[in-house]
Amino acid sequence: MIMKLVFSCRQGNARNYTVGPNKMHYFWTFGFLIFSFLCDELFAQDENRVVFSFGTFQNVSVPENGSVQAVVTRIPANVSFITLQFHSQHHNATLSYTRVPLPGFSLTAADTGLLSTLTPAQSWLSWFLLSPNGDTVAGTGVILPYRSRDPVPGACNTEFDLDIDPNVYLRYNLFETIITFAPANIGYDRGASPPQCDTTTGPGTRWRLEYDIYQYFLPESDLSEQSLIVSLERVANVMSLREHGKKVMTLNSNERTTMSFSSIVGQGVIYSVIVRDPLLNTSASYIPAHTYACSFLSKLDNCATLGKASTKVFFTIAGIAGLFVCFFGHRFFKCELFCMGFAFSAFFFFILITRTTTLDYDIRLALTALIGTVGGVFLVMWWWRFGSVMACVTVVGLILGFLFASGLFFTPLGDLDVFRSDVVFWVTFGCFVVIVPILFVRWPREGNIITCGVAGGYAVVLAVNAYIYTSLAYMTLDVLKRFLNNTFNRAFISVPFQDIDFIMITVWVVVGVSGIVLQLYRERNRPFFPPSPYLMWRQERERRKTNVLDPSHHTPSYPARLLARLRQLTRRPEPAGERTPLLL
Repeated sequence: MIMKLVFSCRQGNARNYTVGPNKMHYFWTFGFLIFSFLCDELFAQDENRVVFSFGTFQNVSVPENGSVQAVVTRIPANVSFITLQFHSQHHNATLSYTRVPLPGFSLTAADTGLLSTLTPAQSWLSWFLLSPNGDTVAGTGVILPYRSRDPVPGACNTEFDLDIDPNVYLRYNLFETIITFAPANIGYDRGASPPQCDTTTGPGTRWRLEYDIYQYFLPESDLSEQSLIVSLERVANVMSLREHGKKVMTLNSNERTTMSFSSIVGQGVIYSVIVRDPLLNTSASYIPAHTYACSFLSKLDNCATLGKASTKVFFTIAGIAGLFVCFFGHRFFKCELFCMGFAFSAFFFFILITRTTTLDYDIRLALTALIGTVGGVFLVMWWWRFGSVMACVTVVGLILGFLFASGLFFTPLGDLDVFRSDVVFWVTFGCFVVIVPILFVRWPREGNIITCGVAGGYAVVLAVNAYIYTSLAYMTLDVLKRFLNNTFNRAFISVPFQDIDFIMITVWVVVGVSGIVLQLYRERNRPFFPPSPYLMWRQERERRKTNVLDPSHHTPSYPARLLARLRQLTRRPEPAGERTPLLL
């Protein structure tokens, strides 16, 4: 009875109940208009029915082991097809054409949508929402209408289960996020037969259509459901998606309808596609899909508790060491060499152990720290024994060159198609890396101090990223991913730059420049590099051997003094012979 009353209110039958004197006519009319408005608001969803309006988002709660019927009425005659999309943050929902889901007539996902074509006399339409796992699913949905001239998303589907599939399918791993969608078809009138998809490739077929790939970043470190709902409302239809989304690529109908992006763990991203008909200047939107590149349901290291304790400890220590190197690295040269040798050897060992073994992450990180320590000690001992400053500074220069090349490919330059080739990428990347050490030959001290400032400041950024997400960490992480994953070359590298990122860029610049200026000022009157302790000891030993006037010339060497002392400790005292006093 309630739903009948609601529909009678929605159909404008309130005026049929207005009776009485003329003085009461306007009063009752006004009262029933208010009641009609309240009907729409209070009874938009009852136990199993939700009434949608075109373009208006409606919050829907699918009960446990139940279903909800989504209904739209008063469909205009110029509308040829309609899409319904439903989004939940991390729970799957089933959207079906029938009350009982059937293969090919339903879809289960966190971001799901259906497209329905209309018959000539059809003025209403309904779908069904169900909970596949027996839990209550809360989400938001919207219905969008399209006309006969608009392209039909997913109408030339040959890969997925639905006959017409307007969905964007998404899968991700640690390295990349891949989206896939079905090709569209050109629009057609109600009741007309759809154009053939693959019989011909002329300008009057679907091969003239183009696909714009869009990306929208949610606020950083914001995992709330409200943030997702607000963001989905901004990219649900064509106009709002063009206004708020970032267009990253345009595909023509001859290209594969798939796209790869770099995964950003813990960062919410919405992907969507707009299919355009250049001939008719019309367009339609696919169903957006979102991901955080992590799981909300995992009991260990899920989206809400990202960042292992081992990672936080590792990068916190690295950040403290980087801050020290930034301001005092050149003055304490041995400490700087240890830190640079640690970073250099740890980076390549982590790549090696990750590509060749399947050890747990914490074990790999511990072994990386161990090998990094060995590498740092080796670089210090190399300088201590041989005194080769240029060999050590070359390693330091390679680190600065790596940061320079990583920053260069972190810009839109890295997304050029020519760098999809691994050969072109690594040759170009390697050239940029080795340019910096070559410059160190002419200005070794200045180059070493600049490296201390830049690398030390970036270590501080990585330490902050262990606790608060910042996109700057992906400057080097994307290069590491390309080392570790053979298919990462196809990924489109795009990260959000929001308030925290600009703050961290400012921190990096301020800390780095301050450290460089301080060290250049403090070291202006000092030798370029401290002398090797071993070479100084050898020179001192030669001097003592040749200079007989030097009192130290007659002093035994330290090993000889140490050996004599050990002999005294182990030798028994000889008896004096006479133990009684002499008789007088």
